[in-house]
Amino acid sequence: MASRTVPSLLVLLMIVALNLLSACTFFGEHPARSFSEATGGESLERVFWKNVQAANWVEIERVLASNYSGMTPAGALDRSTALEQYRSWQLKDYTLGDLKTELNGTTIVVTYTITLNGALNGSAGSQPLPSSPQHMMTVWQQQKAGWVVIAHSVSG
Repeated sequence: MASRTVPSLLVLLMIVALNLLSACTFFGEHPARSFSEATGGESLERVFWKNVQAANWVEIERVLASNYSGMTPAGALDRSTALEQYRSWQLKDYTLGDLKTELNGTTIVVTYTITLNGALNGSAGSQPLPSSPQHMMTVWQQQKAGWVVIAHSVSG
């Protein structure tokens, strides 16, 4: 009788263990709501663009490194010029696609496409943001205060 309960007990333990393991994947990942919750390049980018859309400039300023360098079809941007550009946007919606991340030590390079929906407010009035997909590359670096953007590139 004892020899039959051992296999039954083992089967029961295996079923319990498999149920516990499947619970980790059953509920799926929760998207990061802040930079402190971001666990990789994709979530850092998603939080960044959520903050641009919400006009949360305190968070955007916090994650742009003091030595930030950007490149757009219109030319090079430093930190203050990039912040000025983002502040002139009224981003209604955006779509990220083709995300790829490469981790190299304390640096993450993220490449992706973005489609913007919104307006650019300038001295000539409001103009729509480019609606065709743009190719982006962001370089994130982990520092003591957290992840910061040190470089960003945009091409049409």
